[in-house]
Amino acid sequence: MAHTASRTVVRGRGRRHPLVATLMALPLAVLLLVVFDGWETVTLQASSVGEMLGR
Repeated sequence: MAHTASRTVVRGRGRRHPLVATLMALPLAVLLLVVFDGWETVTLQASSVGEMLGR
Protein backbone atom coordinates (compact mmCIF):
# COMPACT_ATOMS: atom_id res chain seq x y z
CA MET A 1 0.00 0.00 0.00
CA ALA A 2 1.38 3.37 -0.99
CA HIS A 3 1.04 6.33 1.31
CA THR A 4 -0.12 9.53 -0.38
CA ALA A 5 0.26 12.78 1.46
CA SER A 6 -2.59 15.22 1.17
CA ARG A 7 -1.56 18.71 0.18
CA THR A 8 -3.32 21.87 1.15
CA VAL A 9 -3.46 24.53 -1.50
CA VAL A 10 -3.10 28.01 -0.06
CA ARG A 11 -4.37 30.87 -2.18
CA GLY A 12 -3.34 34.40 -1.40
CA ARG A 13 -4.90 35.73 1.77
CA GLY A 14 -7.47 32.96 2.05
CA ARG A 15 -10.50 35.30 2.00
CA ARG A 16 -12.35 36.96 -0.83
CA HIS A 17 -13.31 40.59 -0.87
CA PRO A 18 -17.04 40.91 -0.05
CA LEU A 19 -17.70 42.60 -3.40
CA VAL A 20 -16.11 39.69 -5.29
CA ALA A 21 -18.17 37.19 -3.30
CA THR A 22 -21.33 39.19 -4.05
CA LEU A 23 -20.56 39.31 -7.76
CA MET A 24 -20.01 35.56 -7.75
CA ALA A 25 -23.31 34.83 -5.99
CA LEU A 26 -25.47 37.39 -7.79
CA PRO A 27 -26.09 35.44 -11.05
CA LEU A 28 -27.27 32.38 -9.13
CA ALA A 29 -29.50 34.53 -6.93
CA VAL A 30 -31.12 36.16 -9.96
CA LEU A 31 -31.62 32.76 -11.60
CA LEU A 32 -33.33 31.41 -8.48
CA LEU A 33 -35.54 34.50 -8.29
CA VAL A 34 -36.66 34.05 -11.89
CA VAL A 35 -37.16 30.29 -11.66
CA PHE A 36 -39.10 30.35 -8.37
CA ASP A 37 -40.85 33.70 -8.96
CA GLY A 38 -39.67 35.12 -5.65
CA TRP A 39 -39.68 38.86 -6.43
CA GLU A 40 -42.44 39.57 -3.91
CA THR A 41 -40.58 37.72 -1.17
CA VAL A 42 -37.36 39.61 -1.88
CA THR A 43 -39.08 43.00 -1.80
CA LEU A 44 -40.90 42.10 1.42
CA GLN A 45 -37.68 40.97 3.10
CA ALA A 46 -35.75 43.99 1.86
CA SER A 47 -38.39 46.38 3.19
CA SER A 48 -38.42 44.54 6.53
CA VAL A 49 -34.65 44.81 6.83
CA GLY A 50 -34.84 48.48 5.85
CA GLU A 51 -37.39 49.15 8.59
CA MET A 52 -35.29 47.26 11.12
CA LEU A 53 -32.26 49.39 10.21
CA GLY A 54 -34.35 52.54 10.41
CA ARG A 55 -34.31 53.49 6.75
